[in-house]
Amino acid sequence: MTATARPMPGTPPSIRQRMNAFGTEHRSITIIISMVIAGVLMYVLPYFPPLRLFQPQNVWVDGFANAGVFVLLALGLNVVVGMAGLLDLGYAAFFAIGAYTYAYGGSPFSGNQFPFLLMLVAGAVIAAVFGVLLGAPTLRLRGDYLAIVTLGFGEIVPIVFLNADRFTNGTNGIAGLYRPDLPLIGRFGGLEPWKYFVLMVAIVTLVMILMYRLQDSRIGRAWMAIREDELAAAANGINTVTTKLLAFALGATTAGFAGVFNASKIIVVTPDQFLFTVSFTILAMVVLGGMGNIWGVAVGAFVVYNIQAVLLKSLNTFFAGLAKNDLLSQIPVVNTLLNVLASIDFIQYQFLLYGVALVLMMLFRPEGLFPSQRRRRELHVAEELDPEAEARAIEAAAAPVTESDLASTPGADEDMGMAGLAVGFEDSRDGGAAEDEIGAPR
Repeated sequence: MTATARPMPGTPPSIRQRMNAFGTEHRSITIIISMVIAGVLMYVLPYFPPLRLFQPQNVWVDGFANAGVFVLLALGLNVVVGMAGLLDLGYAAFFAIGAYTYAYGGSPFSGNQFPFLLMLVAGAVIAAVFGVLLGAPTLRLRGDYLAIVTLGFGEIVPIVFLNADRFTNGTNGIAGLYRPDLPLIGRFGGLEPWKYFVLMVAIVTLVMILMYRLQDSRIGRAWMAIREDELAAAANGINTVTTKLLAFALGATTAGFAGVFNASKIIVVTPDQFLFTVSFTILAMVVLGGMGNIWGVAVGAFVVYNIQAVLLKSLNTFFAGLAKNDLLSQIPVVNTLLNVLASIDFIQYQFLLYGVALVLMMLFRPEGLFPSQRRRRELHVAEELDPEAEARAIEAAAAPVTESDLASTPGADEDMGMAGLAVGFEDSRDGGAAEDEIGAPR
């Protein structure tokens, strides 16, 4: 394993080491400072190239606020998938529940106009209740079976909202939702994206502080133990029932936040906004960002959304603008290439390009862009122990096997048996380590 460099006794720590120590000891302050810096950069950078070449600054700010919705969804799904190891393919259902909660509490359709902050909390609580209702019947299921049940739940919820015309207005959905009205900011407007942007930065900051608190707490360590080995976790005294229910509930809570915010921003809620494509996209964001790493998941969701919703849809305009450039048009080869690229309808192929990017990412960096230390060690433990092991394994697999090779390896079965005993011994050692970390059996 790679060891972390530590200063020699008597040597003053470096600036990076002091910053890491401060970030570890004062996690909440670090998150607040980082989010303020990120918010300022996202507001200022669209004034300058290359972002200015794609779209105006106010459109970028509006897009960043929309990206924040998927950041919230990815953070919530990371609790279920990344921390607890429970595969959820119907996460968009909780997103829908939060959105329709706000539609019932702040629209002419229902005749109600409750305060936005109250509806924000109500949407999170109601989504958490449905998260518990989903988790309770599925406690005995694992792996693929759990994924199928959550997929069914994710398909049922939009169909219910679609067919309950009396309560949801069916296919047309609920439109004309009231916009938020906050004390310090005032009433939000459709032409003022910066208010939604500031509100989203505040919500994401609050959620990230909560996530780090949970990850470092006893319940966070219990989630990691269940993800590694549920039987070993139960043997070490962890109540797997309540622990998994908490994972479903807290993951749904974040989706409720996102649903309320998104509904108040686009002021219309329809069932086709919460199809399986949304659940798959959120899961891809978690995997690409780095499962288990909170900052990695947030950055991954932000990057993936902007690539899918902004970059791929703006490539036509971008290449058309470059083709009209006087300097580039004087180079024949470059001018021909730009004209060909400008003639391609990238909007039509955006999901094809997105799928190719997913395949390449899983082939060359399966742990994600910013993986957690534990996840990186799980996927690259062989390379860390023996950097040349992978190359030798590939050469051995490519070489043909002859009868002389089989005859020259007597006792192969006994060696496999001894290898199995060694693996079992290592598993028992890992179980003991989990016991020391989580707590003694009750």
